[in-house]
Amino acid sequence: MAKLKDMDLPIEGMHCASCVLLTNKTLSKVDGIENVEADLASNKVHLTVNPKKVSLNQIENEVKNIGFEIHTDEITLKLQGMHCASCVMNVENFLKRLDGVFEVRADLTTQTARINYDKSKVSVDDFEKVINSLGFEVLGVEGQLEVDEEALYQKDLKSKLRRIVVGLIFSVILMAIMYVKWQPFGLTTGQISLIISILPFIYVSYPILKAGISGLLHKNLNMDVMYSMGVLVAFVSSVLGTFNIVLNHSFMFYETALMLPSFLMIGRYLEARAKKSTTDSIKELIGLQPTTATLVEFDENGEVITEKDISISEIKIGDVLLVRPGDQIPADGEVVMGHSYVDESMINGEPIPNSKSIDDEVFAGTINQDNVLYIKALKIGQETVLSNIIRLVEKAQSSRPPVQKIADTAVSYFIPVVLVIAIAVFCIWYFIFDSTLLFALTTLISILVVACPCSLGLATPTAVTVGIGRAAEYGILIKNGDVLEIADKINVAAFDKTGTITEGKPEVDDIIPYGISHEEVLYYIASVEKNSTHPIAKSIIKKSKEENIELTQVSNFENITGKGLKAEIDNEIILAGNKNLLEYNDIEISDEILSQYDSLLNESKTVIFLAIAGEIKGILSLSDKIKDTSKRTIEELHKMGIKTYMLTGDNENTAKTVANAVGIDDISANVLPEDKLNIVKDLQKDENKVVFVGDGINDAPALTQADIGVAMGNGTDIAMESGDVVVMEGDLENVVAAIQFSKKVMTRIKQNIFWAFAYNSVLIPVAAGALFAAFGIMFRPELSGLAMALSSVTVISLSLALKGYVPPIKKSVPKKV
Repeated sequence: MAKLKDMDLPIEGMHCASCVLLTNKTLSKVDGIENVEADLASNKVHLTVNPKKVSLNQIENEVKNIGFEIHTDEITLKLQGMHCASCVMNVENFLKRLDGVFEVRADLTTQTARINYDKSKVSVDDFEKVINSLGFEVLGVEGQLEVDEEALYQKDLKSKLRRIVVGLIFSVILMAIMYVKWQPFGLTTGQISLIISILPFIYVSYPILKAGISGLLHKNLNMDVMYSMGVLVAFVSSVLGTFNIVLNHSFMFYETALMLPSFLMIGRYLEARAKKSTTDSIKELIGLQPTTATLVEFDENGEVITEKDISISEIKIGDVLLVRPGDQIPADGEVVMGHSYVDESMINGEPIPNSKSIDDEVFAGTINQDNVLYIKALKIGQETVLSNIIRLVEKAQSSRPPVQKIADTAVSYFIPVVLVIAIAVFCIWYFIFDSTLLFALTTLISILVVACPCSLGLATPTAVTVGIGRAAEYGILIKNGDVLEIADKINVAAFDKTGTITEGKPEVDDIIPYGISHEEVLYYIASVEKNSTHPIAKSIIKKSKEENIELTQVSNFENITGKGLKAEIDNEIILAGNKNLLEYNDIEISDEILSQYDSLLNESKTVIFLAIAGEIKGILSLSDKIKDTSKRTIEELHKMGIKTYMLTGDNENTAKTVANAVGIDDISANVLPEDKLNIVKDLQKDENKVVFVGDGINDAPALTQADIGVAMGNGTDIAMESGDVVVMEGDLENVVAAIQFSKKVMTRIKQNIFWAFAYNSVLIPVAAGALFAAFGIMFRPELSGLAMALSSVTVISLSLALKGYVPPIKKSVPKKV
């Protein structure tokens, strides 16, 4: 039975006794949670959980679904020394034993440990003590490292390479001695071999033996213990044979004892190089972060009086920065002077530069191309979109899809099972088949060395790391590993309309006044709408600026969800909204106005009514262009057997027009955000798997409810927090590309796991002497060591192939990679 763990999780949002009851009721239904006690006074929820059945992420999602938030402290430590799946499991298992640690995700590929914890109970020093005691080294907190990671990596490679060279050179010398039977000074061949091999053996084997001893001291049976056993059995047997202690001269295989750790070191050398390649995408993103900026100051006439080069860390919000052609933009902000084209491919994956002029938004790390720009810094440092992308990608790369549980389960049983097999095979050959002790020992050593769960441990994280990194290059941020597995089962896709299927930038078309002027209609509606952040409001404000209409401040502003806005100007009640808003306020619509309204609706336009003091005074209409990629996106989803829906708060005529234009199967019009949530729930019935695509702001409930929520990012922070996937810059084709990426990564994970299992299934019997029994062929220990190394390299190489993957929907569109 799994050991239960107590957790005290900080929770935000509870404000009454019913909140406590709701939390207790919701979490008590989750499989794996044995006891729940929410406490309003301390704003914490005490849980007793089975860590094998429920994760912190699942608990957070359950709490989020009822409107609350769990906030734990999180830290990512950069480690050195993990080289196999059992290393990862040791780091996780030992850290989880600390009181106050909620969840640990160690990653073999990136050499990191992401820890969720309560800093009032446990500290970074405690983590370091545990990790160091396991034989690994903590380099520091990621993002705050004071060491040169590249220098450490190169130093580690050189150390491995030196050991490999020393091991192979002396192995050849030992083989030559054994072949020519060299016996100077009256010494035997075995004694000469011992003298020559002992120092090289200690030097080459030291990292393996040190890690193996550390494992034994922690009562932890890991692969280093297995390797150490194999290496020591080979060397000690040779020593005993040299001096005829228990064994005779036939047991001398010093060259094997030295060649074995050399081949193991070759494997680690190749793995280290290959694993580094899997993290190239995130390193490239980090490399996009600028390091310097040019601060400018203006005089009262708007003329530049000073230019000063500063580091990024010195930038303050509100500073005006000069960005020359070819320079990286140093902070998120807006253009205050100049016009240029900016390469934003690092944000959206698109190679075509975007035009930027006054008031346009720009992002840190993007590249100014043509002319000088002056920008005002609005977000700096860790708050920039690029920094958010890097954090999301790093977190996603360390997440694990459910399929990883297969490998984790196999790894947990692997070593003891292999040890039993090795001992059993030794006994069978020696006691039952009456083979020589030398042969039986050879099979024992070969099995200990050839069997390795490393390829199983690398199968998922390497594919996830490369795949998610590659997707990020296309502006697709896959936020967790669960998405990869669910995507393969999606059969329903539901879309918001505005900003998702359409551009979300409606343009004002018609302004029809009733008893007042054209300008007055725009004045009243724009004055009310300037308090809203809706895309329609922004378009109306833009129109008022174009016509040089000065707006006024309103009072008693109210946003009536799904209907429109209400406010007061000069003590008059102003309504600006849809037909439902008028009906809600019992305002009568004349036949003439209704006829004009219907005519505009038939043209698929959005209509805003203006009512002053209970009387209709004008109509303003807007139209929203359908995105160029919408039709192709829907077509590709249909080819994949996915049924499509559109959920919109707009009127039915507009909804039908848009749906028909792009080929969507079904629509639901005039729906509120909470209605979208309920529709998604209904679509999930009959075991349908639903992806919901929205703008990441008012669609948050539906994005959370869907099996996969895709937020059309457009570079906003809110979108980054919503959904499981963020599509930067709102490229709808990337919804299909995200599904295709997910399917490809899952296929590669399954292939990796298959080959990892197949490798062990084939080579363990071979090492046990299966070929000797049939054909007289023996699989020597040193070859077992090399085969073990090649298995991990094979899995990593298969994952690295994802770096060149192009989603089918993107193959006809040239991409900057």
